[in-house]
Amino acid sequence: MTVSTGPDAAAPAAAPADGTTPAGTRRYGPAWLAIVLILGVLLGAAGGFLGARHLGTPGDDSPEAGFLRDMSTHHAQAVEMSMIEHANSANPDLVTLSGDIALTQHGQISTMKAWLRDWNLSLTGTRPAMAWMPDGQGSLRNGLMPGMATPDQLATLRKATGNDLDVQYLTLMRQHHLGGIHMAQAIIQLSDDDKVTELAKTMVAGQQSEINLIDGLLAKLKTG
Repeated sequence: MTVSTGPDAAAPAAAPADGTTPAGTRRYGPAWLAIVLILGVLLGAAGGFLGARHLGTPGDDSPEAGFLRDMSTHHAQAVEMSMIEHANSANPDLVTLSGDIALTQHGQISTMKAWLRDWNLSLTGTRPAMAWMPDGQGSLRNGLMPGMATPDQLATLRKATGNDLDVQYLTLMRQHHLGGIHMAQAIIQLSDDDKVTELAKTMVAGQQSEINLIDGLLAKLKTG
């Protein structure tokens, strides 16, 4: 399954017509959300500890190691943006979506870091970003991986309020998801590690679904 990663790319039409999220609205309190994120780290670490160490695991310069490191960094920005939105938005649909994205991607970060530890590899590595992907460094923009927001965009998001905050968040997250899908599709083609490719496929499916929701929400905000 392949999607366009251009800035005007359209996601498959599977979202509700009114742009609402499928689950009931829920705002996670800051303390509750922090506890869940911490538990995600602990569970991820436990998974890495309990996982069987075996010969033939990906090496330090492997596409798998590069992908896990880069995607952990990529996901971390999505969590940051989602926490800003979740804490400050008054829109119940956006509160729900941003909380779900923060929890999902934080959990995936924990899993990816646990695998790197299980392979006896460092969490950061020494190679440049996107070096694991053929021509990957050509996709960098101002040193940032595909879809990532710039420091100025993040600063503007932190200051935004109301409808402006919601539109900025959705626009940045849509582009962020497109970049993440591009990276995940690449590792699916490059890797023969089943658990890495399965995680990448989960990312592609989940982020495509969220793009559908984002498109519906953006249309609703711009016409409402």
